[in-house]
Amino acid sequence: MMNGRAQMNIVIVGHVDHGKSTVIGRLLADTGTLPKGKLESVKENCRRNSKPFEYAFLLDALKDEQSQGITIDMARCFFKTAARDYIIIDAPGHIEFLKNMITGASRAESALLVIDVDEGIKENSKRHGQMVSMLGVKQVTVLVNKMDLVDFSEEIFEKLKADYSEFLAQIKVKPVSFIPVSAREGDNIASLSERMPWYKGATVLEQLDGFTSDKQLQDKPFRFPVQDIYKFTRQNDDRRIVAGTVAAGSVSVGDEVLFLPSGKQSAIQSVESFNTTPKQIASTGEALGFTLTTQIYIRPGELMVKPSEPLPEVGTRFRVNIFWVGRAPMIMQKEYKLKIGSARASVKLAEICNTLDASDLSYSKNKHQLDCRDVGECILETSRPIAFDPAAASENTGRFVIVDNYEIAGGGIVIENLSADETLLQRHIRERENNWEKGLIKTEEREDANGHRAKFIVFTGVPGTGKRSIAKALEQGLFDNSLNAYYLGVANIDRGLDADLGYSVDNAGERLRRIGELARIITDAGLIFITTIDDADDYDIETLKLLNEPSDILVVNLGENTFSRYLPDLQIPAGGSVEDAVKQVASMLKTKEIIIEYQI
Repeated sequence: MMNGRAQMNIVIVGHVDHGKSTVIGRLLADTGTLPKGKLESVKENCRRNSKPFEYAFLLDALKDEQSQGITIDMARCFFKTAARDYIIIDAPGHIEFLKNMITGASRAESALLVIDVDEGIKENSKRHGQMVSMLGVKQVTVLVNKMDLVDFSEEIFEKLKADYSEFLAQIKVKPVSFIPVSAREGDNIASLSERMPWYKGATVLEQLDGFTSDKQLQDKPFRFPVQDIYKFTRQNDDRRIVAGTVAAGSVSVGDEVLFLPSGKQSAIQSVESFNTTPKQIASTGEALGFTLTTQIYIRPGELMVKPSEPLPEVGTRFRVNIFWVGRAPMIMQKEYKLKIGSARASVKLAEICNTLDASDLSYSKNKHQLDCRDVGECILETSRPIAFDPAAASENTGRFVIVDNYEIAGGGIVIENLSADETLLQRHIRERENNWEKGLIKTEEREDANGHRAKFIVFTGVPGTGKRSIAKALEQGLFDNSLNAYYLGVANIDRGLDADLGYSVDNAGERLRRIGELARIITDAGLIFITTIDDADDYDIETLKLLNEPSDILVVNLGENTFSRYLPDLQIPAGGSVEDAVKQVASMLKTKEIIIEYQI
């Protein structure tokens, strides 16, 4: 809001000499936004120098007086109508403009595309259309300027409108309107032109006021990225406080809440904040914490929302627009770290749809990497599901940064969720199984020789539940019963990751993939494969099941159940004896006919 009034950001783009500056100057003059006497002094200066007056000169005059406190700079100027205040963003420096737009430093809700009707559609006119499309600006009006040079011809206007509409449709831009104007003469800028009686649409100012503005963050659905969970233990204080900053909307004590991507639900019991009076409501921008009515296990990076409101997207594969500033190019299959809200996830570049070079607005559909200063419409894929909003729905939870080797190398906006498509993991498994070369020994022959069936057994649970001791004891017990079992410590995988990658990244996704690939090989060899995973969630188990196909998986959970959808095959309370736990697992293996006999 500016001075308590509604505000809208508009970007204006156009080919050189198509009249963009004249349109801006005319808007400033016709809305009475210019400093008192400025229009007259510029006209007088033109008269003294025997120069024809141009409204574009107003911008130069104002820029010259920037040091005197005039609210205008090389990229932005301000004007207002009776309806609201406008910030009009000129885009002379494509690099900085695109960088600011894509990373959220500025945000245009609508765009004016200026085309000279006499010169027609130029290559830059198409490039600017591409730029607006890739920034996700949905409200676009095309100003067909200099109609006075074609005698205000309706036929010429309609021909240009048809041609440019056809191009815009190819890049998925649907303009709100085409307005024939003569910015220099003022035709259809603030009032309808008598010289174009055939045009019955809105003036430029009426169209601007007709654009719909994004709702304020406070009015959007509740979004609370979980930064951390604090657990108290002193003086019988068993509270768990879910801490973070409200990104959008509000929530009250008693409201039902949902955590995504885990899917766990509870309700707000209290709002906790430092050095404030007790609060019943938490609103946008407030950094605070919540206690819940039920003690559920959640991780930092979850997004807390209200199930009664429109929900965010959850997925691992999504279409994005990225502005890449990394010294090294962004390449396919390399692991990067994505940060969106409080969530962190390993991410790969799965596909490049098209790119725009911010230096010269050159457009390409054939690049296989993002170079520095490229804006790319791409498909990214994370190692595990994250919750997000398309940027058009909620800016704060729809923007992300990409980290490459400790440095921020790119930023962007999420355009849409594509998680229904085949993922990189699913494609890999399909290709792996299609090319799997089996030996001559059949599965049944291995089972007869070994005296047991192959199985992948995963022990899960929060740290400190004793699952590693039980897993190792199970391996020992199976071995003592002449059964082929192998225990793999996750630390072995982690050391391998550090050596392979050469630097620390979010290794959870790659660790899971390697364990799953090993399980596929070891169970195919007929062994009972045993491992442990801390804090496994539904997605971890689903990933391991997928990687281990066509063999099956058994999950033994120790202590608190951290799953929301998946039901472990065996639930064992924490704190019991290792021997008893091993007996329970062995009993389950016998029941499921994986082993026949087991004796301590």
